[in-house]
Amino acid sequence: MATAWDPDQYLQYASERERPFWDLVARVPARSPGFVVDLGCGPGTATAGLLEHWPEAAILGIDSSEAMLEQAKAHEAPPRLRFERGDIATWAPDDESVDVILSNAAFQWIPGHSALFSRWLAALAPRGALAFQVPANFDSPSHTLLRQLATSGPWRDRLAGVAERPQIPEPQEYYRQLTDLGANAQVWETTYYHVLTGTDPVLEWMRGTGLRPFLGQLMADEVAPFTRSYAEALREAYPPSPSGETLYPFRRVFVVAGRS
Repeated sequence: MATAWDPDQYLQYASERERPFWDLVARVPARSPGFVVDLGCGPGTATAGLLEHWPEAAILGIDSSEAMLEQAKAHEAPPRLRFERGDIATWAPDDESVDVILSNAAFQWIPGHSALFSRWLAALAPRGALAFQVPANFDSPSHTLLRQLATSGPWRDRLAGVAERPQIPEPQEYYRQLTDLGANAQVWETTYYHVLTGTDPVLEWMRGTGLRPFLGQLMADEVAPFTRSYAEALREAYPPSPSGETLYPFRRVFVVAGRS
């Protein structure tokens, strides 16, 4: 099921969403890559920052969302930075053609993405790197409450296809999968404690990502009651402090792998 993305909503917490991207990039061993691909580049703001980080690289951002790409194309700087529409699950580069394959919070949308590792590793040039991070907070209240709501109301039949918990491998499983393919791998996890402000900030965060597939399957007259019920549950799970700040823990798994 295609998801309608809203770049402006996504960028409402741009700093928090980009922090894992740059933490990941900092661990990539390539110092002067020639060709870098960002899979699931979204609105392109972080991708564009790679121009300065790797000043000798040609960079290609790939995303399936027309709305995201429309925003991303404002950052294009041909021939060094380009964006194109594509399905990252079927993206098939030539062998040994890419120095760095990056992905920031996109693989969780691809069921069984581990099966694609062999293809991506084969695409790496000598001493190249596959580097990605995925959310690993699907058992946190923001997600469990959403799944509970989706399966308990009058909309449960329509939401059955999106209410299942995404299956993200644990860090040790990612390590095993990659080393079994002959790759070397660094795997770690980080829990960020985002300090959010404003009215219903966790709801606003989720509007930019995890909530969107659910809203896309609802009838027009169901969106408001569904969102209202979800907001009420989130307020109880993530109460603001007296100063008005809401702490939102967010666990992520990081991987940097290369061909041995």
